[in-house]
Amino acid sequence: MATAPLRTSQASSRFSPLHWLLDAWLRIQFGAAIVVLALTPSSYRNRPMRAALARHAWLDTAPILPGFTLLSALLTVVITRIVVVTARSYGLTQYAMEMVIRVLVLELIPLTAALFVALRCTIPNGAALAEQRRQGRDAALRRRGRDPVLEEVLPRVLAGAFSTVTLAALSCVVATVLAYLAVYGSTVAGLPAYTRMFGHVFTPSVTLVFTLKTALFSVAVAIIPVSTAAQQIARPGSREHAALQGLVRMFAVLLLLEALSLVGNYY
Repeated sequence: MATAPLRTSQASSRFSPLHWLLDAWLRIQFGAAIVVLALTPSSYRNRPMRAALARHAWLDTAPILPGFTLLSALLTVVITRIVVVTARSYGLTQYAMEMVIRVLVLELIPLTAALFVALRCTIPNGAALAEQRRQGRDAALRRRGRDPVLEEVLPRVLAGAFSTVTLAALSCVVATVLAYLAVYGSTVAGLPAYTRMFGHVFTPSVTLVFTLKTALFSVAVAIIPVSTAAQQIARPGSREHAALQGLVRMFAVLLLLEALSLVGNYY
């Protein structure tokens, strides 16, 4: 019975501001180390790393690409129809397409792509890394003179980032084409007005914010689940609790990036 207050105090200290700041700092250090490793040319001279990168890039992108593209197409058709019909009823047809492009291409599709990749790829990859470390695969690689971070962690991180950017880019193209077809049909008569409107939306500053947001989305989605798995090994506990914490942190980071992009675009 005497140990109950001690356990309670230890559990409560895990959620103290100091612990939260330390946890955030460790994750930032881990992410910075992975980014530096990814930007180092010598990392790509490792043959097992290249093979693992090619395998994970294919497995994390190809199986989910058709489904997400179909989802984006359906979302584009539905939202375009709703916005166009509503705009016509208020006599604001000239603003309908601009609203569709801003809502879909600039905001919804990159965020949806990041969440889709996280749930289908990067979070399971983080769990797989944690399981491999429990089974001693990292120690076995080190005994053979190989780097587990380079051969196991980095390929999964790069593949997750690649998958996010690929899904977002392809879905934005599909949404742009389908939005035009939903409003103008198969005729090219509306192409000059559509091109002019597109150029009005994608100013240099908006394009820069959109590119940075998509890149940061991909980095966050790729690194946070892996850092959660690394800390789960360092401080064993409930796997479900650790996974939930990582998911909440990732959502918080994505929402923060989305809020900053909205500020950059509209204020």
